[in-house]
Amino acid sequence: MRRILTGLLAAGLAACAGSALAQGIDDPTRAPYYDSFAGKRVAYIPVAMGFDLTEGWAAGLKEALEPLGMSIDIRDPNWSTDAGAQALTSLITEKPDVIVVHNPDVQSYARLLKRAEEAGIYVVQVNMRSAYSTDVFVGADYVGMGEQIGQRMVDKCAPANGGSGKVAITQGVLTAAASIYQMQGITNVLSKHPEIQLVSNQAADWDSTKAKNIAATVIQQHPDLCMITGFWDVMDVGTAAAIKESGKPVYLLTQGGGNRMVCDGLANGTYSESVVYFVPGQARDMANMIKYLLQQKQPAGATKTTLFTKLDFLTKDNMTAASCWDMPTKG
Repeated sequence: MRRILTGLLAAGLAACAGSALAQGIDDPTRAPYYDSFAGKRVAYIPVAMGFDLTEGWAAGLKEALEPLGMSIDIRDPNWSTDAGAQALTSLITEKPDVIVVHNPDVQSYARLLKRAEEAGIYVVQVNMRSAYSTDVFVGADYVGMGEQIGQRMVDKCAPANGGSGKVAITQGVLTAAASIYQMQGITNVLSKHPEIQLVSNQAADWDSTKAKNIAATVIQQHPDLCMITGFWDVMDVGTAAAIKESGKPVYLLTQGGGNRMVCDGLANGTYSESVVYFVPGQARDMANMIKYLLQQKQPAGATKTTLFTKLDFLTKDNMTAASCWDMPTKG
């Protein structure tokens, strides 16, 4: 009799459980997930707004985080390092939950980023890192990129491969991570290839007019120049114009975030090749790391995470419709 009663009870409980499951049960992780983000504030300090990289990162962060109840506060220093430092100083007092920063160089914000973490603010750096490592860095491995670019110089321009051996480099700002780390990678390769002659290595400060003037002078001095490597596709619009005006077959290897302009430029011959670190993917990685930090609730600065961005070397022949992205429209 006891076994029969036990069996009936078990059958009854199973029937009740089955009925409850049929009606659905709540996911126990769902409420804590959304509670981690509600009302949280993310402050974003680019070097400046108004161009593809910074606009794309902002759009990606908004798309990923605002639906979760977070706010995105953009502080635009408009290319002024002093204004950026002032914005960081103010934010340390205001204490947003997260600061996303695009460093103009490796030193200017270093102490302020450390102060921000000490104040309990998570700090995410994007694409150009500071000498001070924060909770997260998302961006290109510029040393590795430089090594790959150095090898492209050898492959395209070595006399054994039919080139003149003469190459030139147009950097952005000399103290920016994109310049100093990338040059290290290029040097790692070219130091092993004495047949490659670096005839010019100058900074255009991210300015297309300066880049054009530099390129025009170098081509005039070295009419057999094989390649110019520029460190940003927007700046290298000027380099491309100088090459076109010279009438010389100089190979232009540029780089950037992969917006539609670069694919158009590859298609029409403005650029010969571009190294792309895909901006929408970087925005996604930043948003995911922000969500991770806010859920884990570890003290700011407790961990240091680097997410290097996949690099694609695009040419007219290998790019596809999905290789580039369109700038967000502002409604």
